[in-house]
Amino acid sequence: MRLLLIEDDKELCDAIAVYVKKEGYELDICHNGNDALYYIADHNHDVIILDRMLPGIDGLTLLEKTRRKGVTAPVIIITAMNGINDRIDGLDTGADDYLVKPFAVEELLARIRALLRRPRTIENSKVLQYGDIFFDTSAGIMTREDKSISLSKKEGNLLEFFLLNKEQILAREQILDRVWGKDSFVEDGNIDNYIFLLRRRLKAAGTSVAIKTVHGIGYQLEYKKND
Repeated sequence: MRLLLIEDDKELCDAIAVYVKKEGYELDICHNGNDALYYIADHNHDVIILDRMLPGIDGLTLLEKTRRKGVTAPVIIITAMNGINDRIDGLDTGADDYLVKPFAVEELLARIRALLRRPRTIENSKVLQYGDIFFDTSAGIMTREDKSISLSKKEGNLLEFFLLNKEQILAREQILDRVWGKDSFVEDGNIDNYIFLLRRRLKAAGTSVAIKTVHGIGYQLEYKKND
């Protein structure tokens, strides 16, 4: 099992690390919210232990961003903020547990074990990513950084097909069969209308992901990273 501890108090990190490693868990540590945001995106963890007050991005903002990106790992918030509204804010933002400082590390370990025993639900949603955008196929929400845009069902199906075939040239017939169905009667211009709408959504998100027209064939999803 691999845990992530996001905490700026290095002495507390050292103390937790001793106990966690005795339990046989692997432990990664980040000391500020900015580093943690990128680290979470590149690694998978079974439990995340998150300090609420962090340099850079604060704990709740970090939690909200990671949940938007589809990270489902259980999160335990550790903090000195012990008011009832503080607990509610943490849990409503997406935390699974809330532990007030100071605490015994043995209690933290017990809560970790409890979360690890909890059966993981089968997620109906799938988050697809390309360039700087993320798309939650179940919720129909496209996200770039702090901006989230809701797509219609057809727009979402179209974006999902592009994301599953990113950088590939898709013929109009392929798009029609996948998004509308082989037996559907759809006027040719209807595809163009939805391509136009989806392009407008991408532009509103401020992304460099774009739908390129391949004349005489169809379309291609591409990402041109800004230098």
